[in-house]
Amino acid sequence: RIKGETVEEIRGAARVMRDRATPIRVGRTLDIDRDEINLDRESILDTCGTGGSGTRSFNISTTVALVVASCGVRVAKHGNRSVSSACGSADVLEALGVNLDITPEQVAETIERVGVGFLYAPALHGAMKHAIGPRREIGIRTIFNILGPLTNPAGADRQVLGVFRGDLVEPLAEVLAGLGCRRGFVVHGSDGMDEITLTGPTRMAAIADGRVTTGIINPGDFGFATCRLEDLQGGDAACNANIVRAILDGEAGPKRDVVLLNAAYALVAADGAADPHQGLRLAAEAIDSGRARQTLDRLVEVTNGF
Repeated sequence: RIKGETVEEIRGAARVMRDRATPIRVGRTLDIDRDEINLDRESILDTCGTGGSGTRSFNISTTVALVVASCGVRVAKHGNRSVSSACGSADVLEALGVNLDITPEQVAETIERVGVGFLYAPALHGAMKHAIGPRREIGIRTIFNILGPLTNPAGADRQVLGVFRGDLVEPLAEVLAGLGCRRGFVVHGSDGMDEITLTGPTRMAAIADGRVTTGIINPGDFGFATCRLEDLQGGDAACNANIVRAILDGEAGPKRDVVLLNAAYALVAADGAADPHQGLRLAAEAIDSGRARQTLDRLVEVTNGF
């Protein structure tokens, strides 16, 4: 159980996991004594959160990854099956038809060809697969909830990281800054969600140029009405896959709106938008034009073609 690890302890554990992970090499790379140098590479974004919020929200960050990728951002979505939630990112992507049983090289190729790829944590963090069963059995949040989003095997340098506890926001932003995150946001909704929420304010820490600043995100500042937590909840993998398809097909409502708001900040983190208001417009256009749904369809096609 999380006892209140220090920034230094979390950062150290994350570095060990990163060193032992199977790397996903996107773009031209040079390997020197296990230190991977990417040459002329574009930035890579991850939208992986901690999970464990207990709010039963649908797979918001996974939907966001598809929307942001359709805006031209390269996304390496790190994730897992359900451990402490009803439906993990791997579960919903599989229900959407994405083939997860591909090699690290094929994951990298998928990111190059589609703009987004899924990094299945147990396949890339070999030492951690032994923790899956015990984590599921004890059913409580552990340090592994925190380490997952900090150990992207593609070396994502842009990130939106949702956390299950408000007091983790600033410390994990400091951890990310120390791990080389160039720009990102760590967020926690007032309703407990490990996402930017629409039910009320969201606590936020922004990372830019090695510095961390804190603030609050209010849905009303973007023209969104507050909603109930039930409006953002999902179910099992089949249910959540239907929700994702409906959003990408243009269905209106709080679920679309929460994806737009989270995508807006993801686009800012990736330098795909100057500010969240512009990000909001770009994300809405990506859905309404059909590009976001095309990205999902292309992801299914490419991963099943290997």
